[in-house]
Amino acid sequence: MSESKPSELPKFDVQATHGTREWKHSAPLLGCRFDPTGRYVFASSFDFTIQRWDLQEDQHASFAGHQSWLRGMGFSNDGQFLYSAGYEGKLCFWEATTSPAEEPFKPIRELQAHDGWVRWLAVHPDGKLIATAGNDLKIKLWSTDSGELVQTLEGHQKHIYSLLFHPNGQLLLSGDLQGVVNQWDLASGNLVRSLDAKPLHTYHGGQQVDYGGVRCMALSADGKLLSCGGLHKATNPFAGVQEPLVVVFDWETGKQVRTHEATEIPRGIVWRLFFAPNDTLISGIGGQDAFLAFWKEDKTDFHKLALPDTLLDLDRHPNGLDLATAHHSGEIRITRMAKKA
Repeated sequence: MSESKPSELPKFDVQATHGTREWKHSAPLLGCRFDPTGRYVFASSFDFTIQRWDLQEDQHASFAGHQSWLRGMGFSNDGQFLYSAGYEGKLCFWEATTSPAEEPFKPIRELQAHDGWVRWLAVHPDGKLIATAGNDLKIKLWSTDSGELVQTLEGHQKHIYSLLFHPNGQLLLSGDLQGVVNQWDLASGNLVRSLDAKPLHTYHGGQQVDYGGVRCMALSADGKLLSCGGLHKATNPFAGVQEPLVVVFDWETGKQVRTHEATEIPRGIVWRLFFAPNDTLISGIGGQDAFLAFWKEDKTDFHKLALPDTLLDLDRHPNGLDLATAHHSGEIRITRMAKKA
């Protein structure tokens, strides 16, 4: 997603955060993304489709081409093309702005990208590369022009859950199930360092499962902090008994500087994170309930907003004020952080 530069983002009043719009799809929604222009919001669905809502014309369109659930979505820098990756391992390219009269839209390019689930897709800041990662323990870089495989990065021992390009375009971060965050140099393909987000990982001996993982990552506007979101206290993974957790690192040293917990949110997972101006951390938490939670430097949240139904993803509009959330009820909701005078 292409966002406004940190210096251009407006100041906002978290305490006045409120819902503004919502739409309903016939099946649960899994992921959501605003396009770089801010005109559309896209949501992936349990029915294997991608749904698009036009924020200006209030029109709706559908994209069909995957044979599985999908969470990974990204865009060309001009918003003309949508990229998506599914749990069947497929990477699809779409024309993102096609007229609704021609729906359901079909992919203009399809690639078998991975063996098994692709859990995350990220687009390079220059728009020339797509990174995908998943259960085959591989990270792959693809050309947005030709669709050709450019590079493969290997080094994780557990499923890869999240990806994040550094704004300088030279580095890629990948977070896995075991709480390992790898930093890759794109020019050489070498692993530069690994950060230990172990608090986000649980091994449950009775159920014999690894659980948790680095579900999302975000860098602060000044590049000094890296936050990783997920869960901890997973006493019964199969029943979803856990609590949300964020682990914050000093970027320069790679050392953990603090953790953030959410108060009174049972069975929650931090699905997505963003740093707002003044380093306020915004998160979308879903599980038994749904919340937007906000932290500064304290361990616990200073504000949270309850949302109806289970939340499964979060995205921020290029205007810096609007947030989109995807819900198991099939609803996509727009929430606004009120602008200060």
